[in-house]
Amino acid sequence: MNARLIFSEIAAHKLHAKRLWLFCGALVFAFAAPCRADASAPTSLPTSETFTIAIHGFMFTPSKVTVPVGATVTWQNLDEEPHTVASVDGKFRSGALDQHESFKFQFVTPGTYQYGCSLHPQMIGTVIVKP
Repeated sequence: MNARLIFSEIAAHKLHAKRLWLFCGALVFAFAAPCRADASAPTSLPTSETFTIAIHGFMFTPSKVTVPVGATVTWQNLDEEPHTVASVDGKFRSGALDQHESFKFQFVTPGTYQYGCSLHPQMIGTVIVKP
């Protein structure tokens, strides 16, 4: 095969790949459009209640809190050491929180959520979500 023939075949494959990507993109758009959420539907549960749990002295304070469904809980690290917030069941997990950083999670399902700091296993807490 000569070089000209090889380059023309490569160009043809690139054009085919580009057309395929455009076609796939059009399909995704066409099928996703009818599935868009209704503009009137809320993106989160309607509640303005926010609860704050301080991370200080290698403890969560308060260590147990009861909140309504839809409430947002904010954990704020006041320690000089980094901490995490991770639920036992894997429903939520923060990255490492340095001093004065925070992590928020909105609870949309009733239940009892146990959590802790993955860096300091003695640090544990509970969020109880009531309907």
